[in-house]
Amino acid sequence: MEIGHERYIHQNHPLPPRRTGAWILQGVVAIAFFAAGAAKLAGAVFMVQLFEQIGVGQWFRYVTGLVEVAGALALIYPGLASIGGLWLGGTMFFGVLTHLFVLHSSPVPAIVLGLLNALIVYLRRDELASLVRFIAKRV
Repeated sequence: MEIGHERYIHQNHPLPPRRTGAWILQGVVAIAFFAAGAAKLAGAVFMVQLFEQIGVGQWFRYVTGLVEVAGALALIYPGLASIGGLWLGGTMFFGVLTHLFVLHSSPVPAIVLGLLNALIVYLRRDELASLVRFIAKRV
């Protein structure tokens, strides 16, 4: 399996520009999601109020915070960035729906974050394909 192949590439050759750009993007997006998830888990007042408006309960704030922190960590862990991008992209899809149909507020931030995660998945498509092949061999 090719997970961890970036370590080999890095030791023997400089990273290609696509890889360098992907790492920078992953870092920026991971920081955004880690901060948002940490605010949810810490019970920041604005997050508590936001989840009161959603009306599902504060337990959902904790779950969402854990999902965001886990996704952020996956984005920066070699070999899991594509999974993290899919995970957080799906989260943002539901975030857009929540903004549109529950909160009746602008979904633009969730759309932007969703598109950035889609770009990460695209840039890491070879990693995702390798992971899929690895799983398919095990099934």
